Amino acid sequence: MSTGPPEVGWRREAWRTWRWYRRGRLPWNRLALAHELARRRVHARGRVLGEPLEMLREGRLRLGSRVLLEPDVWLTGAGRIDVGEGTFLNLGVMVAALDHVSIGAHCMLANGCVVTDADHAVSDPELPVPWQGFVSRGPTTIGDNCWLGAHTVVTSGVTIGERCVIGANATVTHDIPAWSVAVGSPARVIRSLR
Repeated sequence: MSTGPPEVGWRREAWRTWRWYRRGRLPWNRLALAHELARRRVHARGRVLGEPLEMLREGRLRLGSRVLLEPDVWLTGAGRIDVGEGTFLNLGVMVAALDHVSIGAHCMLANGCVVTDADHAVSDPELPVPWQGFVSRGPTTIGDNCWLGAHTVVTSGVTIGERCVIGANATVTHDIPAWSVAVGSPARVIRSLR
């Protein structure tokens, strides 16, 4: 008697998983994404990960003109992502939306930044963490003309005002007023730019 998974079920699951994770690399999907980005005057210098094609087609991803996406930018989520015109997302930036993430115009997000409006739920001790879903403290908003240093994390329910500079490796867990420089984990304002 076999103790492993049924062959048919295992193969079907493997096929579905392969299709889900490889769909962005399929030539026709890469071409369709390039077409959707060109229509919006957006330039991607390399592959864009996540679900950008599906999100664009469903109206859940809005990219302003002249947005620049470096390789391995990851755009994902069940919610909506808005990125203002002229914004630059550098290598490996991840934007994930459960409800709504908004990044203003002419922002720069350095390598490895994470911007999200959700956290993993961890309240049920009986369930593995990946099965518990997500929780949100509200939308996440980054104002116009902001610069986020490398590996900055912006968490759920946070608003960063216009013209802010957030130092590298900062974790933004609360609102940052406009025209501020903030550093640290958790991020704290160290001076004003006015």
